[in-house]
Amino acid sequence: MADHEGPVADLCFISAHRQLEAEDKKDAVGGQLDMSDTDPEHGSIQQVHEGIKNGIDAEAGEGYETPDGKEPTEYERRTLLHVGERLPISAFLVAIVELCERFTYYGMQGLFQNYVQRPLDGPERGALGMGHQGATGLTTFFQFWCYVTPISGAIIADQYLGKYNTILIHCIIYMVGLLILVCTSIPKALEHGAGLGGFIVAIIIIGIGTGGIKSNVSPLIADQYGRRRMAIGRNKQGERVIIDPTVTIQRIYMIFYGCINIGSLSLLATPYMERDVGFWSAYLMCLCVFVVGTIILVFGRKFYVVRPPQGSVITDAFKCIFMMIKARSTDAPKPSNLAAVGRETTVPWDDHFVDEVKRALVGCQVFAIYPIYWVVYGQFSSNFVTQASQMQGHGIPNDLMQNFDPIAVIVFIPVMEKIFYPALLKMRIQVRPVTRISFGFVVASIAMAYAAIVQHLIYAAGPCYKAPGNCMVDGKLFDGPNNVHIGIQTPAYVFIGVSEIFASVTGLEYAYTKAPPNMKSFVQSMYLLTNAFGSAIAEALTPAAYDPAIMWMFVGLSVASFIGGIIVYATFSRLNKKEDELNALDSDDELVKSMARQKQAEELAQAEAEKEMH
Repeated sequence: MADHEGPVADLCFISAHRQLEAEDKKDAVGGQLDMSDTDPEHGSIQQVHEGIKNGIDAEAGEGYETPDGKEPTEYERRTLLHVGERLPISAFLVAIVELCERFTYYGMQGLFQNYVQRPLDGPERGALGMGHQGATGLTTFFQFWCYVTPISGAIIADQYLGKYNTILIHCIIYMVGLLILVCTSIPKALEHGAGLGGFIVAIIIIGIGTGGIKSNVSPLIADQYGRRRMAIGRNKQGERVIIDPTVTIQRIYMIFYGCINIGSLSLLATPYMERDVGFWSAYLMCLCVFVVGTIILVFGRKFYVVRPPQGSVITDAFKCIFMMIKARSTDAPKPSNLAAVGRETTVPWDDHFVDEVKRALVGCQVFAIYPIYWVVYGQFSSNFVTQASQMQGHGIPNDLMQNFDPIAVIVFIPVMEKIFYPALLKMRIQVRPVTRISFGFVVASIAMAYAAIVQHLIYAAGPCYKAPGNCMVDGKLFDGPNNVHIGIQTPAYVFIGVSEIFASVTGLEYAYTKAPPNMKSFVQSMYLLTNAFGSAIAEALTPAAYDPAIMWMFVGLSVASFIGGIIVYATFSRLNKKEDELNALDSDDELVKSMARQKQAEELAQAEAEKEMH
């Protein structure tokens, strides 16, 4: 049997216990009792187990104890404040490693537009001289590649090497790509024609490296937190509260995303290094920081919670899905269903595993709309950079403006985490994932609408109007910007940053909480793959990225993002009501494993006792 099987009898016990809970809350005619006048308490695991055996009311116990502590009743879940917990040191170490990786990624990637677009001998620093469309095409390909490769990284981690070892190997691959990029961006190498070939090889290798890291570092940080079930606790004021793992995991990903954006502030330094020294110096600094992150990863090994790979779990999941499609039923692969229809097929999974696969498919359905969001998000590192170059910089490099996106994220994440969400929780309002994702799409729509307005202002200003940087002035070719201050672009980046807190952070969280325990990396890679599809769409839109058509492209993206947000909410808001139920599958898995260990210990103790008696 595979490692992901659990004791079927114990799963049946949990199902029976929950059925008893539901029945006990009904009156004589089957209606729901008014829970405002009751506060039922569960029995312990042993009491409930004995109660079910003997036909006794399971609600009569004095406290339903789980490995995580006393579990709240339905009444308590609705009335008590839900709070999170402190994070272990290992979670912060993983976040620092990701900070270094993102410092490297954004520090170099943010320069690619100028590196590819501008010529080596032009008035402003450049290298390959492939023009606006060529630069947008190559940078978009790089983004696409970086979000396809996580699939292979996830399969390697979940089936063969585990998350930690996979991350470490891909860090080495990443460093090789960075070294090639540094060496081929040196002026002598560019003069001898090594620039384009070296750049293409470098971004392919870097894409493989970052893909293996991306799909695994996000679930690795959440793995550091062990609680899987809600439990009753007390806050500093002595009030009874519910320790809710979903609140803590939401906080983990807020902090994780904050570290990503702190790392992306490398763009505060690299544009000046590009301008004043050369591209090679900025790429070299990125390589050095990445080496530091890899060292932290290696020396922090003893602190991490590292889960081993689970063999054929991904293969088994695809077999389940194939059986679902073939039978047109999501319950078709369950052993209990196969037995009920008289099929003698032996499968290496249990009913619980099939339920987990079904939950993962629910998450992947929500991700289906994400490519629209990623097309919008990708504009800030490509067409927004070009837009900034069409305005008066007043000494500010055009690719420096990108930093307002991570700055907005860094500023607003503490506001959301410390003020906004806690205030809503105190009012017993929980902003569920689908709602947050929908709102993120709407804010992204506002960002693109504002970008279209900025583009209109550029075209309305001289001297080149709708052909910025390419017109005749006093009989001479003028390649400078129009008379618009670069600062008016700032709100577009701020809106994109705020949208990330709702859409991108929640996507990471949703991918983790909806994935089976042994498929966290793979489901994360499915979420990241939506970014690749977004990049592919953006690649298809590259021919429209020219003046003056680009303004209407921004308008179209704004409308598409707004409609996308409406579709997400209209189609999937029903999942908000099932959030706790879906997340409970992981806690059931942990409970079953705990009970199996307890049962095994009892059997060993009994065997020892019998041995002593004889």
